[in-house]
This record gives sequence, C-alpha cells and structure tokens, in this order.
Amino acid sequence: MLFLVSDHCAVYCRYCTRSRLVGSGEMAVDVTRWNAALDYLRATPTIRDVLLSGGDPLTLSDARLDHLLSRLRDIPHIEFLRIGTKVPAVLPQRITPELAAVLRRYRVWMSIHFTHPAELTPEVARACDLLADGGIPLGSQTVILRGINDNLATMKELMLGLLKNRVRPYYIYQCDPISGSSHFRTPVSTGLEIIEGLRGHITGYAVPQFVIDAPGGGGKIPLLPTYVVGREGDDILLRNYEGQLFRYRDPLAAEASPAAANGNRRP
Repeated sequence: MLFLVSDHCAVYCRYCTRSRLVGSGEMAVDVTRWNAALDYLRATPTIRDVLLSGGDPLTLSDARLDHLLSRLRDIPHIEFLRIGTKVPAVLPQRITPELAAVLRRYRVWMSIHFTHPAELTPEVARACDLLADGGIPLGSQTVILRGINDNLATMKELMLGLLKNRVRPYYIYQCDPISGSSHFRTPVSTGLEIIEGLRGHITGYAVPQFVIDAPGGGGKIPLLPTYVVGREGDDILLRNYEGQLFRYRDPLAAEASPAAANGNRRP
C-alpha cells in the first residue's frame, strides 16, 4: 500500500508523478487521516508491504516518524516498511545518527531518488554511510530526463557511483507524461539503449531495471533489449552483450517432460 504521509518535499521536481498534489495542502500531516489509514491497514490483512511517500517522509520530524513507524510495526501482518525519498540526495544534513537509529529500530528499507552523478557529493556520501552503517538497505530510483542523464556515460557514472556509496541501483524510469514535463521526456528506445550499454559492461549489481509505470494503476512494467533471437528446433538462440549468438538447449515440452523421457514407464 502507498501511504502518502506528507505533501512537503526538500525539493520540488517538475516531472514528479504527484506534482499536482505536493504543496497543495491535500496531503498535509493530519493525525485524523493517519489514524484512518492505520485503521484500514489493521482491517486488511492481505497488505504485507507499506511504502511511505508523499511529499517526502523525511521532511517529518524524528518524533513523528518514530510515532508512525511504531504504529505500523505493531500491525502483525505488515512485513515490509519502505520509505521513498530524495532527501539524502538534496538535503543530506537531514540524515543524522538519531534519524538512522529510528529507521533501524523499525527495519525500514529506503528507495532514494537520484538524478545525476553531480548529486554524489561528500555530504551525500556521508549521509549514505550513516544510513548503510545503521543497517538501512538502500536502493535508488532514477527518472530518465532529456539533456540531463539521457546518455550512457552519465548513467554509467551515476550507477557505479551509487554502488560505491552502498546504494543498489534499482529502477530507472521512463518519465511519466506529467503536465509541463514534455521537455524532459525521451523515447522509450533511449532507456533500452542505456540498459544495453550497461548490462555486461559493468558489474551486475550496478544494472537497474528499466520500467514504465503503466497508466491507470497498471504497475511497473520492466523493459529489456531483445536477447532471445529465436528458436531452431530444440535450441533457443541467444544474443549476449557483445552481439555474439549462442545456442542453448531448450527441448520442446514433450521431450522435456520427465514422463516422456521415461517412456511413461512405471518403476
């Protein structure tokens, strides 16, 4: 479940998928609204995973975060708590030992929005160290933006820089069709070319998924370059990152079946 806890951010992004809401007052910190959300969660045992977003949850005080996270952890069927944030990248001073202790207490996972390797300053590195040393698993999310990071060299530098700061590259996003963001948008082929240039050329830990967030609540759809070239008989033809072709035995169903292989004989 997506839990929108605030409508404030440390920085406001024109291409944000919720730019129509942030700063509007519609998601202002409201105990009554929080309580209603918590009541819903308690009454819905099928929910295992809660993502705190907004706005940015890390614009809340340590005390408010502690209060909310403790109440979420008290719900037995919630197994995973996540925070989506850009604060470590743009307001690293907010990441303190006290905040890291709160997040550690509730076993929180964190997805950090990074855009460009220029954000990987010494202050940001110290913030990531505080979080990682505090036991907070860190992942990254990056939106492809025209003229900013829509080329392989920039994205490669960013992904490797994140990994060196113990942030696992997780997603790169196709920019959503947000009103007023058309100048940022790139063709889908740009993301595929970036993935093609990363996979096989850098460590696999630094290769994110390229996804499109499907309109209308369709979820994140991963896209990959085409590595399956075709089939010849019982072999599939695969292309590696260097463009070389390989055969991989993949028998058709009848041959692959254990019963068929044994001639349907009983022992």
